Amino acid sequence: MVVYTAARMEEHAPGADHPERPARLVAARAGMEGHNAVSWRTPRAIGRDRLCAVHDPAYVDAVLATAGRAVALDADTITSEGTITAALLAAGAVDDAVATVVAGPDRVAWALVRPPGHHAERARAMGFCLFNNVALGVVRAKDLGLRRVLVVDWDVHHGNGTQHIFERDPDVLFFSTHQGFGFYPGTGRSEERGTGEGIGTTINVPLRAGDGHDEIVAAFHDVLVPAADAFAPEIVLVSAGFDAHVMDPLAELRAREETYAELTRVVRGIAERHAEGRLVLVLEGGYALGALTRSIRACADALAEH
Repeated sequence: MVVYTAARMEEHAPGADHPERPARLVAARAGMEGHNAVSWRTPRAIGRDRLCAVHDPAYVDAVLATAGRAVALDADTITSEGTITAALLAAGAVDDAVATVVAGPDRVAWALVRPPGHHAERARAMGFCLFNNVALGVVRAKDLGLRRVLVVDWDVHHGNGTQHIFERDPDVLFFSTHQGFGFYPGTGRSEERGTGEGIGTTINVPLRAGDGHDEIVAAFHDVLVPAADAFAPEIVLVSAGFDAHVMDPLAELRAREETYAELTRVVRGIAERHAEGRLVLVLEGGYALGALTRSIRACADALAEH
């Protein structure tokens, strides 16, 4: 598997006490280091025009204008001197990963990135996210000639930005498991099914505090698999957050390393059946460093089984 990452993403430093800290990327890379199935690559920074394919141009320009400065874009999303460099590399890593699996022969790629992206709306930063990395990957896949894209979001927080960007697009199926029932960001109810032409292409499975391995895995096998088999995606993108882990300080689900291994097997199976194996996983949340390392290693081991 190809892994895109860059040490310069550690230059995003929103504050010593901020949970989205540089050590997260170090811990994520540690989960892949020494793995004999991994090929490391350095991403390029994405350009403004690519960002504007997903985000409002005025919003893109306003975020880029914070380069080199500490600016609070919302209560949780704070830039620093190196944030824009990191964000452009993060988005570029996903763009490169999608291009890699479409071109082949590599069919599985990881983007180990920060800042994360799935909360970023078309014209709003929120939840530690500036640009929606996975959404940019969807657009890249379509630009490369693929039509049907499956986005799976197993982060503990609902990927509101990704859902809202594509909820009117019948060729993007968005599936999310997350802690719901009022948990941040407050979206992701099971009744949210998309609007307009895309009705039925949004599937949310909100979980209750205390739910863990059995509930999450059941949602993937019982809900995602039949929906994905009916949809028949040509590529699978995963918003791979690891903050549903029982050790994570920001949520109340009880996933384990073996949970993430099994979820990886499920999405890999979907990609093998329908998408010629094309699978891109993108790091989102995960704030317990040891759990993050172990969970990513479990995913890598599950991918290597193939």
